[in-house]
Amino acid sequence: QVQLVESGGGLVQAGGSLRLSCAASGRTMSTLGMGWFRQAPGKEREFVAAISWSGGRTNYADSVKGRYTISRDNSKNTVYLQMNSLRPEDTAVYFCAADRTSFRGVVSTTPGDFGSWGQGTQVAVSS
Repeated sequence: QVQLVESGGGLVQAGGSLRLSCAASGRTMSTLGMGWFRQAPGKEREFVAAISWSGGRTNYADSVKGRYTISRDNSKNTVYLQMNSLRPEDTAVYFCAADRTSFRGVVSTTPGDFGSWGQGTQVAVSS
């Protein structure tokens, strides 16, 4: 199983940017799709973005499309989430997750397909 640690969260004004990082350890993540999810207070965890094991395909929630970019550096065992034009409604705890299936042929957006989760990093956007 892969261990995941997120970093890069914080407080930012609306319109600002943050870059989240997720460092993997315990095994290589190079064969695994990776995803970002978020959970706001009182709401269910929701899909944000995901990237295939090769990095060649990505998928985004409609609410972040055009503002967020997911990327990965397999040599560093790290996945990133660049967040631009942040809005107050983006405020949430952001979680990194690793697919439970190696070399999955599609970019999953389903939480149940992800077998390893980080502890989360808080992102707060002020208006």
